[in-house]
Amino acid sequence: MTSAPPPEELDPDVLKAVTHPLRRRILGVLSAGPATATKLAQTLGENTGATSYHLRELARFGFVEDVPELAKGKERWWRTRPRDIRWPRRSSQSAESRVLFDDMQRQGFEDDLEKLNRFAESREELPGDWPDALLYARGGTWLTAEELKQFWDDYMELFRRYWRPEDDRSPEARRVLVRLLAFPDPGEKT
Repeated sequence: MTSAPPPEELDPDVLKAVTHPLRRRILGVLSAGPATATKLAQTLGENTGATSYHLRELARFGFVEDVPELAKGKERWWRTRPRDIRWPRRSSQSAESRVLFDDMQRQGFEDDLEKLNRFAESREELPGDWPDALLYARGGTWLTAEELKQFWDDYMELFRRYWRPEDDRSPEARRVLVRLLAFPDPGEKT
């Protein structure tokens, strides 16, 4: 079994490369598997020139890479690069980076909710035990800022234990979206 890629903290300026709306949509499609610029253009309702340009920009920042073994003639295939990206702490980001990061998070939450709704609408069509595969927990606890950081580190360690590269996946495996959201209760007075 291959281990998960090492965590890497990215410069806040890299946010600009990944927060472009079309680039985020491209990464979303590629997260399900490799595609060509033409296939991405058809899927996203864009032109091939735009998808090709944005793929090259994503590659320049290391978010996607070529898949030479799928290439036929001039056809160029792309896939996401496995990375464990960590963004700098909010307190160390510039005001501009904070705005970009906040927008990226908001868009991510909207994308996640849309995917959850699609799952809910189509779950009965899934084979085997997959219709029951919605794990959901909601709760609250009392933590210090230091304990919350440790909670995050423990969660990431668990997540990384189950990470699988493309060539080490069971044929029965499905892509499972995992999200963790933890934040201080804004209504709680200290």
